[in-house]
Amino acid sequence: MTACIHKARSFLTRGVQGFALAFTALSLVSAAVPALGQGVGAPTRAGAVDIDGIVAVVNAEAITRAEVAARIDAVRRQLEARRVEMPSIDVLATQVLDRMILDLVQSQRARELGIRIDDVQLGRVFASVAAERGFSPEAFRARLEAEGVSRRQFLDQLRSDLIQSRLREREVEARIQISESDIDAFIAERERSQAQDAVQINLSQILVRVAEGASAEEIQRRRARAEEVLALLRRPEADFAALAAAYSDAGDAMSGGNFGWRTVDRLPQLFIDAVRGQAVGAVVLARSPNGFHLLKVNGRRSEQGGADLSAPVNQTRARHLLLRVGGEVGETQAMQRIAEIRELIAGGRIEFAAAAKAYSEDATAGRGGDLDWILPGDTVPEFERALNALQPGELSRPVRTPFGFHLIEVTERRVALASPDRIRAAARQALREQRIDEAWQDWLRQLRDRAYVEIRLDER
Repeated sequence: MTACIHKARSFLTRGVQGFALAFTALSLVSAAVPALGQGVGAPTRAGAVDIDGIVAVVNAEAITRAEVAARIDAVRRQLEARRVEMPSIDVLATQVLDRMILDLVQSQRARELGIRIDDVQLGRVFASVAAERGFSPEAFRARLEAEGVSRRQFLDQLRSDLIQSRLREREVEARIQISESDIDAFIAERERSQAQDAVQINLSQILVRVAEGASAEEIQRRRARAEEVLALLRRPEADFAALAAAYSDAGDAMSGGNFGWRTVDRLPQLFIDAVRGQAVGAVVLARSPNGFHLLKVNGRRSEQGGADLSAPVNQTRARHLLLRVGGEVGETQAMQRIAEIRELIAGGRIEFAAAAKAYSEDATAGRGGDLDWILPGDTVPEFERALNALQPGELSRPVRTPFGFHLIEVTERRVALASPDRIRAAARQALREQRIDEAWQDWLRQLRDRAYVEIRLDER
């Protein structure tokens, strides 16, 4: 299957509000100074400090007071927009600083590994995010500015998300090993419990992290924090996503900690055990080596087709033509060119397969753009939505994905059993997803614990 249709894995799930970084609350940090060191194991001194002073040094890099203030204000604005009660400034400041330290050690590790996102790559993703929201890049920029977010602020956060995604792929995902015996056992278990595997569950998480080797007193303190958040979550007016932004130590905190819809075999077993028998809307507390997990059951539903490949599934045979964006080919130029090619195909002046061979920049060009049989979940969301909207023989409008502009034509649909190879491939992917989240959180905890962190709160 061509790389252009593999399902994207990234952290690009934040809404426009999640990127808002305002710089108007510097006084908040002065009020919060006595608490800033409490969450990272460093002593503090009483008294105010210079607003532009250094709050922390992380492996020889500084985090300034102004940076912490900006981040606090971003979280404050999110909570206010959701009409959620603000946590105490001491709690919020400690949480924000902890998260900034974790972000910085990830950035440092990425630089060590030579991971970078250049402006061309960033521009492509910006255009893709805009298209997914139904905007041109120019219109999306205007929308951001209307929301009080500059394009530069949005791009800086987008670059950080992409770097973290690459880091996760290299340091965690690439090291997950799934053996053939693992796959055999997984398939056998699925056959024994098809009813369970046909269920999808939507979970959200708030993680209260516990450092490796933490003392009994520190573990108890973190448990108390988790129970405090649990009490907030059980209020009728509680907004889980907003509280995740304020309290969670997980990497997806700013997107609300939501995992989305997943079959139970694609979630950590700890989570499944913790929420088993819980009603929709319930929030539970679970313990793992990484800390305390607050898990909310957002919903359950029956999965038709794609979840259980031992049953017949909806399959689509399609072909596509791809024009990439980047280098000397800009967004507007690529869009105009793909529209011209579509007119040639729609007007009968060239067959789709011949056009794909002549113009497509994908590995499928040599076979006329043929993608073979596609199952639900095989493609990125933008591609799959366009694919599902087509009738056999129908030619799509230009479709923007992270890979560029596509023309898609459905040639046939069927309901059939997946091949044995596809069943094993799906089992392998399910096992990977099940293990990756746990491995990523464990990797983050170890990275943070290895870092040299010095809290600097000087008297004035």
